[in-house]
Amino acid sequence: MQSQAHTDAVQTDERVIEISKLSTRFGKHVVHSELDLEVRRGEVFALVGGSGSGKSTLLREMILLRRPDSGSIRVLGVDLQKLDDDAALALRQRWGVMFQHGGLFGSLTVAENVGLPLREHTGLEDGLVEEIAASKLAMTGLEPEVGAQYPSELSGGMMKRASLARALALDPELLFLDEPTAGLDPDGREEMLDLVTRLEDFGINAVISSHVLTDIERTCDWVIMLDGGHVLRSGPLSDLSTTDEAELEVIGDLDAVAAAAERLGAVVQREGSSLVITRSDGDAFDIARDAVVAAGAAIRRLGARRTTLEDVFLGAGGGDG
Repeated sequence: MQSQAHTDAVQTDERVIEISKLSTRFGKHVVHSELDLEVRRGEVFALVGGSGSGKSTLLREMILLRRPDSGSIRVLGVDLQKLDDDAALALRQRWGVMFQHGGLFGSLTVAENVGLPLREHTGLEDGLVEEIAASKLAMTGLEPEVGAQYPSELSGGMMKRASLARALALDPELLFLDEPTAGLDPDGREEMLDLVTRLEDFGINAVISSHVLTDIERTCDWVIMLDGGHVLRSGPLSDLSTTDEAELEVIGDLDAVAAAAERLGAVVQREGSSLVITRSDGDAFDIARDAVVAAGAAIRRLGARRTTLEDVFLGAGGGDG
């Protein structure tokens, strides 16, 4: 479940990312074709898709590590295709990036890694840089002594936390997270997901690239599913994970209720002791109630059928290709 602070985050119509008609190719291979998407302020946003879906390439394009072949990308109101070197440097200071494999410098301690953006981009004294680095490590749940260790001494979960601390060093407006739970054990995964759900508590928008759909269900407000260079589905998580189908359990003759619902024009599917009732031109819940009455049964449970993101993704034609 998402935290109360997460679900109550204030959303606005302001766009922090706007992508229009984006196309990317590697030789003859099309990665993105005329792709459009936008991210509003106040959302934790997910890019999901299987291997080869283009989500990692898109993330690299959004953080100025690769230029698309055509189309436009605006991040925090700035057109990435029209930046000179000074403007690009200024924009990079407004976002943070947590790379899939950490991206920490092996020759620096953890605290030095976290403090590096501050030393490069601010005029802060060493003592204040060290203090801020320690606070960012604490924010991600790392003990003070971890700051003196080197990346090679860290577990996978600690490496991810240290990478997140560095991404937070400059108090970014926007955070990019590439596969934040990849390679973690179950405990580390849970701890990282808890950290991600807290980002909005600090007023930080986030874009998460992941192939782990259950993680997205835990952490995100808005989902864009990519496959074959196109957007398969896009929308609020709450919309994608609910359907217009009614799921019904009854006290009485289930077959008689199913037959009555079919006579009323519904499509009925039996799943164990439940009926899933669908009607394209009417209210499935009204049909369910009328069918129960017609069959002389009683309602044990009636509610909206929920789906997982995996159901939605596969139903939309997505895969690992």
